[in-house]
Amino acid sequence: MTPPTTLRSASTARARTAVAAHDPSGPPGRAGKPGPATAGAPGAAAGSRSVAGAVDPGAGGSARGGLGELVLLGVRHHGPGSARGVRAALEEWRPDVVLIEGPPEADAMVGLAADPEMRPPVALLAHVVDQPAKAGFWPFAEFSPEWVALRWAADNGAEVRFIDLPAAHSLAMRAEAEAEAEAGADGPDGPGGPAPDTDDEAADRVRIDPIAVLAETAGYDDPERWWEDAVEHRDGSAAGAGDALTAFTALAEAMTAIRETYGDGGHAQDLVREAHMRLRIRDARRQYGRTAVVCGAWHVPALAERTTAGADRQALKGLPKAKVEITWVPWTHRRLSRASGYGAGIDSPGWYRHLFTAADRPVTRWMTKVAGLLRDEDLPVSSAHVIEAVRLADTLAAMRGRPLAGLRETTDAVRAVMCDGSDVPLALIRDRLVVGDVLGEVPPDAPAVPLARDLAKEQRRLRLKPEALERQLELDLRKDMDAERSRLLHRLALLGIGWGERTTAFNTKGTFRESWQLRWEPELAVRIAEAGIWGTTVQGAATARAEETAANASTLADVTTVAESCLLAGLSDALPVVMRVLADRAALDADVAHLAAALPALVRAVRYGDVRGTDSTALARVAHTLSQRICVGLPPACVGLDADGASAMRTHIDEVHRAISLLPSAPAAPDPGQGTSVDDLRERWAGMLGGIARRDGAIPGLLRGSAARLLLDDGRLDVEEAARLMGLALSPGTGPGEAAAWVEGFLSGGGMLLVHDERLLALVDGWLASVPADAFTDVLPLLRRTFAEFESGVRRTVGELVRRGPAASQRRPAASAEAGLPGFGPGLDAARAEAAVHTVRLLLGTAAPTEAELTGAEGASETSTTTPGGTQDD
Repeated sequence: MTPPTTLRSASTARARTAVAAHDPSGPPGRAGKPGPATAGAPGAAAGSRSVAGAVDPGAGGSARGGLGELVLLGVRHHGPGSARGVRAALEEWRPDVVLIEGPPEADAMVGLAADPEMRPPVALLAHVVDQPAKAGFWPFAEFSPEWVALRWAADNGAEVRFIDLPAAHSLAMRAEAEAEAEAGADGPDGPGGPAPDTDDEAADRVRIDPIAVLAETAGYDDPERWWEDAVEHRDGSAAGAGDALTAFTALAEAMTAIRETYGDGGHAQDLVREAHMRLRIRDARRQYGRTAVVCGAWHVPALAERTTAGADRQALKGLPKAKVEITWVPWTHRRLSRASGYGAGIDSPGWYRHLFTAADRPVTRWMTKVAGLLRDEDLPVSSAHVIEAVRLADTLAAMRGRPLAGLRETTDAVRAVMCDGSDVPLALIRDRLVVGDVLGEVPPDAPAVPLARDLAKEQRRLRLKPEALERQLELDLRKDMDAERSRLLHRLALLGIGWGERTTAFNTKGTFRESWQLRWEPELAVRIAEAGIWGTTVQGAATARAEETAANASTLADVTTVAESCLLAGLSDALPVVMRVLADRAALDADVAHLAAALPALVRAVRYGDVRGTDSTALARVAHTLSQRICVGLPPACVGLDADGASAMRTHIDEVHRAISLLPSAPAAPDPGQGTSVDDLRERWAGMLGGIARRDGAIPGLLRGSAARLLLDDGRLDVEEAARLMGLALSPGTGPGEAAAWVEGFLSGGGMLLVHDERLLALVDGWLASVPADAFTDVLPLLRRTFAEFESGVRRTVGELVRRGPAASQRRPAASAEAGLPGFGPGLDAARAEAAVHTVRLLLGTAAPTEAELTGAEGASETSTTTPGGTQDD
């Protein structure tokens, strides 16, 4: 981390002149600034020359003496160059205690950093005990300076302390700020809270980006590029012995110049944090000798400032406080780009990790990684591509005046050499390498809430390892292991822990299969802590959550959804409570729409519950009762509906029709007094649909047409009766809008009916031709919506039939009684059919053909040959 000329110049008079001329109303601070985005401090004291390096024991101390030597190492969080510099400085300084910016509650957990099972990226998670949703993260990557300091202290026997404001205060302050913001949304000054400050007051609070100021001072137009050139791409090879602290001194002087100009830089809350840091530094210096502090470079001038302990304690008085718990949790590279406890983030964690871990020739090694990834994706990339890409990246860096090819140069080189100018492979490279899917690991003995421990035990037992990379999980519920995995995922979904998402795969057939998309996110640790209020085990917590959700459900459909979830999750202990709530709600709810919305979930649970070995007898009885009530109440509920109501009711009718058809033919016997069996119930439902289909105009045409189609598809309505109902619906006495609605309902099941029965097509065609011109524009949208649902082949065939004319059947020869569709010959050609039987059997994998079939096939093959153009005689 050798300080380049630009960094040194930014810390002298030139930097002071530039920052004085910098516009304070410029863009707000970037997320990657070297310090938290949530706090502030007074300006640094002038004349504090040695803010890094061997500091005067009295610097930053109180009036009392006896303080040990101090070095302040200002860093940028998650910076590989800063991490290398910290490691070199600690090796040279050899402190007795290392102080790190972080919550002091984690002091008791620093020993886990030395555990071989602790693999970054990881994060400290602090949450309020009685409100787990109020939480904060402090992430550490392999290339984070704080993590390097932790590991160095563990390897060299130095003490470690965290010195930032305790999480008990910071989380409580955040909760107060959120409450004030919500109250201010409609405060006494009207919507939006108090009136905004004046322009001068607002300008005073604009957050500056110190990196942008330094970059502008050095003549850079991109702050990130300046920081990478000045710090991240410097390997320290040019530094001699005793120079490890020089870069930190230069950066501290530059930050001092900025803070002398801007004060807290718009980060007004830093005053409290830095006061607490100074108190912790004093305590450590009294107890130990040589002290090293690793913190954001933005805080270094304030920590070197000469203040009294009394003044710092006064700044901390009256802070809100909450009871918190803290633990280590796994983190991912993707989440390093988000705001965290540091208020810092990076866009390319995978690239930064590579810079930190590559011992030499980082560009060459990076290009090799890229080539390996592209080869795995079957893209042609050779060693020559790698060589040319490295040369191009180095050339671009030299042309742009950079000490080392950065991510921008390597990306340009990869695009030109390996991707043929296409950005499509670059998206894959960014996702897999520049960002990456690295997921950290935490030792199993790390402190955790009981629910998290039980979940970890279940994951190990079921061999479901959390992974940051999204993967597909196919389950066969007939297997015990897969059935238990399914129950675990459904229980977590019931608790709001979205580790897995249920999907529908094209190759998933049968009710005994499930498909899940799994991806572990760090935020799930907060969800687990929140769900801990329901119980200490996954099963117990899911049971309690199901009972509570059912009791507080607003609709009957919500209760049936909970009941279905209980069966899927195997929560037999929760079913009695849920069923009692379901029975009470079903008995009191007289709205047929509510009953119809609740029935499908119940029937699915009854139909498929036995695949999981669960008892669904009680649900079968409730489903039977609801079905009977729907049969009684549905016809009156269909009378007098408008267009929107009719559309919603048609959806309910379709779902109930499917649900009743799925009810097992021989379920457990219903309670005495319930009357009919399932077969009788289906007959009753069919009779109810027949009544709706034959009613007059009191019921909307959409529902009458839909009921007729359902009966026709089930074989309970013959074609002659369907044609009669259509003729009545499309008669001149029916309004065009009502007739179009009937057609929409009748054809909602598909248009093949019109292809196979030209009488129905003739009725529709004749009615459409007779619609008056003034009403045609009103009818057209309904018809377009109806026919748009047909498959393209069906629409084309219907169009051909209409173009041919409705009287074409009368023009056919009398001998063509068995004539087929247009384009097909009359009757069946037995010779051609027998020739194809053998091939069809092979494709279907059925039993071997009979001797007669083989003989027929051979005879057919002797009389005709098949060519690409058709069949020709020999």
